[in-house]
Amino acid sequence: MDTTYQWLASFAQSAGLLYFVGIFVSVCAYAFWPKNRARFEQAAHTPLQED
Repeated sequence: MDTTYQWLASFAQSAGLLYFVGIFVSVCAYAFWPKNRARFEQAAHTPLQED
């Protein structure tokens, strides 16, 4: 019984690590994708624009 818990806990930690690494890589790819540059520059200047 104890071995099953240890295996399951180890598997959950490994799967969680892979999940969060995948999310991090996806967010970085989205942020640095050349097509999104203009959108992010426009959003960065939004607080400085006057209506």
